[in-house]
Amino acid sequence: MPYSVLILTHNEQINIRRCLDSLSECDDVVVVDSYSQDDTARIVRESSARLFFRNFDSFAGQRNWAIDQVEFKHPWVLHLDADECMTPALHAELNEVVSRDEKSAYYIANKLIFLGRWVRHASMYPFYQARLLRLGESRFEQIGHGQHLAFAKRGTGQLSEPYLHYNFSKGISDWLRRHNKYSSDEAERFVKGSAFSWGTLVSSFFGSQGDERQQALKSIADRIPFRPLIRFLYLYVLKRAFLDGMAGFHYAVLVAFYDYLIRIKAKELRLAQGQGQSSS
Repeated sequence: MPYSVLILTHNEQINIRRCLDSLSECDDVVVVDSYSQDDTARIVRESSARLFFRNFDSFAGQRNWAIDQVEFKHPWVLHLDADECMTPALHAELNEVVSRDEKSAYYIANKLIFLGRWVRHASMYPFYQARLLRLGESRFEQIGHGQHLAFAKRGTGQLSEPYLHYNFSKGISDWLRRHNKYSSDEAERFVKGSAFSWGTLVSSFFGSQGDERQQALKSIADRIPFRPLIRFLYLYVLKRAFLDGMAGFHYAVLVAFYDYLIRIKAKELRLAQGQGQSSS
């Protein structure tokens, strides 16, 4: 039983050809584009992929729209981004997993490529995300700036083979632009979630779903004082990012800076809310 592939795009002319080329063994590739202003659509039309257009609302919204509206050729759909690529080993494992048809969703790790190399330690590999979903049995929900698995009727599994993630393919400036927006979303989530009880967090941590545990762990870690500095030391020393060379050092600095943006924006939001309450 083969699988289909869904790719979300917006101004991805730098990445989309590499992504599509890596999917040459797949016979059903669907691209949902958010009305790109570059050559993304032209490149997709030159391939065998099917192209759809939809205004972007959220990652989960785009993916769930495709799940509901697109007639995929196969009941299993692999969800990729344009800056991600298939590998032969992952393709073989995917074919094996979908043929067994035992679960409703599977988590897959990624190999993060930064400054021309795989930053294994700095990226805390393997970091898993729900990427292979069976139609009608699972879908996504939006949490913060990313999508997470909302439910899986027959439970979830985990693949051993990763996909490749070229997260910095558009340059450091583009990464900073995107993460400036992401940090605003995360700051709002952080402030809204500040009232959660420790009992609720611990209960979620020991829940049955991988995303539920991951979000609980993230909420607990959010409350650590001096987190940006601790995050850098954790990555660079304890997770041995120094073994990734200068790429590991630079990546750890960027992650800590992103963490700092979330914290300072959350503080700004709290101050704004306090001023609003005092003036009402």
